Amino acid sequence: MLIHLSFSSRFNWSELIPLQLWGRTLGLQTENSQFLLEGMPFRIFGGSMHYFRVPREYWEDRMLKMKACGLNTLTTYVPWNLHEQERGKFDFSRNLDLEAFLSLAAKNGLWVILRPGPYICSEWDLGGLPSWLLQDPEMQLRTTYRGFTEAVDAYFDHLMPIVVPLQARGPIIAVQVENEYGSYAKDPNYMTYVKMALLNRGIVELLMTSDNKNGLSFGLVEGALATVNFQKLEPGLLKYLDTVQRDQPKMVMEYWTGWFDNWGGPHYVFDADEMVNTVASILKLGASINLYMFHGGTNFGFMNGALEADEYKSDVTSYDYDAVLTEAGDYTSKFFKLRQLFSMIIGQPLPLPPMIESKASYGAILLHQYISLWDVLPSLLQPIKSEFPINMENLHLNDSSGQSYGYVLYETVIFGGGHLHSRDHVRDRAQVFVNTMYVGELDYNTVELSLPEGQGFRQLRLLVENRGRVNYGLALNEQRKGLIGDVFLNKTPLRNFKIYSLEMKPGFMKSLRHTAGWSTVPDYFVGPAFFRGRLWIEHQPQDTFLKLQGWEKGVVFVNGQNLGRYWKIGPQETLYLPGPWLWKGSNEIVIFEERTAGRIIQSVDIPYLGRTQYVD
Repeated sequence: MLIHLSFSSRFNWSELIPLQLWGRTLGLQTENSQFLLEGMPFRIFGGSMHYFRVPREYWEDRMLKMKACGLNTLTTYVPWNLHEQERGKFDFSRNLDLEAFLSLAAKNGLWVILRPGPYICSEWDLGGLPSWLLQDPEMQLRTTYRGFTEAVDAYFDHLMPIVVPLQARGPIIAVQVENEYGSYAKDPNYMTYVKMALLNRGIVELLMTSDNKNGLSFGLVEGALATVNFQKLEPGLLKYLDTVQRDQPKMVMEYWTGWFDNWGGPHYVFDADEMVNTVASILKLGASINLYMFHGGTNFGFMNGALEADEYKSDVTSYDYDAVLTEAGDYTSKFFKLRQLFSMIIGQPLPLPPMIESKASYGAILLHQYISLWDVLPSLLQPIKSEFPINMENLHLNDSSGQSYGYVLYETVIFGGGHLHSRDHVRDRAQVFVNTMYVGELDYNTVELSLPEGQGFRQLRLLVENRGRVNYGLALNEQRKGLIGDVFLNKTPLRNFKIYSLEMKPGFMKSLRHTAGWSTVPDYFVGPAFFRGRLWIEHQPQDTFLKLQGWEKGVVFVNGQNLGRYWKIGPQETLYLPGPWLWKGSNEIVIFEERTAGRIIQSVDIPYLGRTQYVD
């Protein structure tokens, strides 16, 4: 790698760290096209890392690696749909302890740019918006529609008291107003509403917006610094900021260090030399930068988002992103190339990079017991009875907040067979069974099936998976899941359903562990079913990766933690299992497999995210 650039000034920020400026009065300001922090010239060398995608035990390790790379600022989104999973019930504990995360950043000498949304995009289900908002059939997300703003106000009333004290007396130097609104831009009054919602609750630090070039002029709001997002530095791109705001510092809020993956596609990578040369060019132009992502982490559980451009594509579990650190927090060549660049600019020694945590290969794990989903239904799940199909969000569950994620089973009685047609009302994928016999699948591309004829009354079952809500674009209001309308058999709409919610929350998984009916796995068996086995660990547990060769599609739980989805179509072939989620001794592994089960899974010490393709 050759960087033929000279930097006219060195930046020594050794005194500009949060704990030494406790109780600061001026904060981050803009003046004559540069940032000032407490009146001193400042450049933002930032990196994105999301606390909700990284086990809490590893937060500090990743922050120390940021410092060792030469960064001075951490940026994070705040996911509303995790902090208020049920309407009116707020959770800022354990891995969602935002105050602890921000305080840890301060302790480790990192400033913070907070991106509280309410919409965050981020390849995260519904861009971080809670799915219960979609119970309202008239809902208009990301607008001043009353049903939306009332919910945002209630959320901000709980979030901001955590955030506000961490401004002058903490690490927060800037707060972003919404996120990439210029690409949505459905309501000219909305950005002012969000800005005032922040200001009225005590936000006093510098406000920013964040948009790609095409959305830049549509995402502005008075009183906030506009920043830009991109991967390729087109000629004049940064100067384009001058057309929307004059004499302001230039900031790249998202410089995309890699890219995300979809099921059925390749694992995208972005050339390290091209990346670091572009970063150098951005800095040479005097701009500040935030690396999105510095450390991507994982879409644990069912939280991945999706794209809907020409067709629906759901994101994989891994959010490795080909970022500066890997999904498991290991160094890449990007890290060392960037460290060399930043050290040259800063002109002083950087902290030594922390040692890498070694990974474990625990070998083959036998899944020796199983229980069919059909045997689980009567004992663990109470059905909702309804004449009509009900979408996931409107099921009367979770204190009337509906079901957010997972699967829904719709069961009705039919007489005879014939032509089954979904009228494109399946979201997102349904396995179809007559009694317990698998017939086929319905999804966006397959909307009809032939049902075999049979004697008497039989059960028709549709097991519908929510594969992840779209997180970007203009279709956010249409992200209801399950059956969103009638399904027809021989042109007659199906009626009188028993509807079973399969969220697979911790309470359900605990009940499943103790239910009767587990038996030895036969030589051949097809799902849907739960399988379980045990991993015995003699010494201190370490990170590992689970390889599910021979399995088709499903979800993995380890000691009750939902690691996320696997699918044989790839690209991702291993699931990241953090060491802190394992115990010395016996560890329970439960797999929900939709179709074809293997007998073993492999614990390996190297991830495999699929065949690579360079980002164009």
